[in-house]
This record gives sequence, C-alpha cells and structure tokens, in this order.
Amino acid sequence: MGSAGAPEWLIREDAGQPVLLALYLRQVLGIRSPDELPHLRGIPPRANDRDEEAQALLERQWREYWAMTVEPQAHPAEVPLDLIDGFGTLLALPSRGSEQLRSAVAPFGPEALAFAQSTNARYRRDATHGTGTAYRAYASAIAEYERQVGRRAHSFELNVQVLPLTQRGVWWIGSLTIAVTDGLRGDVAAFDAAIHPIIAELA
Repeated sequence: MGSAGAPEWLIREDAGQPVLLALYLRQVLGIRSPDELPHLRGIPPRANDRDEEAQALLERQWREYWAMTVEPQAHPAEVPLDLIDGFGTLLALPSRGSEQLRSAVAPFGPEALAFAQSTNARYRRDATHGTGTAYRAYASAIAEYERQVGRRAHSFELNVQVLPLTQRGVWWIGSLTIAVTDGLRGDVAAFDAAIHPIIAELA
C-alpha cells in the first residue's frame, strides 16, 4: 500500500480454514504445542492417555504440520504431501514421517471440516459487514507509528489469523503471522492498542 517509490506494506487478514482445522485437531488430539496459544472456544480438549513417548512423537509431527499450515512457503515439505481422506482439500500430510498423526486424525474428518468451514463463514460474514474497517485499523496503526518515530514505516508483510480463542490477545504463530482473538479484533480501541507493538516490531 503506497505510491511508487514509497515503502510498501501488505497485511492479509483471514480466519483460514487450514489454520482452524489444525487448531481443532490440536485440541481433540490433546496436543500442547504451541504452549502459549490458548484453546479454541467450545471444543472440549482431549484427556491425554498416551504414554510420554507416543505423545512426544505426535507433538513433533503436529508441530511440523502446523508450521507448514501457518507459513507454507517458509516451511516446504521435504517429501510429497498426501491429501487425507475425510478432510477435503484442507489436510495434506507428508507421505513419510507423519504416520502417527495421520492415524490419530482419521476419526475427526467430518467434524473438523465442519468446524473450519462454519467458523470461516462466520468470519467472512462479520468482515463483510465492516467493509473497509480492516484496512483502516491497520492504516491508522501504521500512521500513528510513523508519527511516533518520525519516519515512514519500512516495507513489511503481516498475516493475521482471526480465531475464536478462549483468551483475548495477540500471539505470534509464525515469523510473519499473528493470531488474534475474534473478540479483540472486533473491539476497535483494544485492537488498535494491541496491534501497535506488532507494527512497531515490523516497521
């Protein structure tokens, strides 16, 4: 965003179905990683009855899948990916090295898919009602940052995932990606305050 020769910033906001699906699976599988990210609202977490070794293996495979889901260009798979039956085109796992995760997610396809689709549809409905407000929220934070530091913001990219999490807040989930609670995103003043440190870090 900007005229020729001026710094450019690109912010993409979504409630991405692959990210929602991954977090749903994280919860129903009893995965702890990433530790700092709260649970989704309304999805009971699984009581973990695996032994320590099995849990550690599943967590490692899920973390690899999560990194590929959040920032696929930064975390390309080292082996071909296979679509997993029951998940449409939303879940592809490495053909080797994800056997435990593949087996663990198998029973959850229809419910995980339904959750991701309905949550994404709700986000889109809410975003349509506030047409233009998403752009204004970020533009105003960048303008305020520029006033504070007395220079133009550097060019940067930011991906924002708006998620139905149990706690209000903002969390880094990738090198260029943050998760923000839907309730916080809908609160203009609170979101403005929360996004300022993010913009300052990037710009």
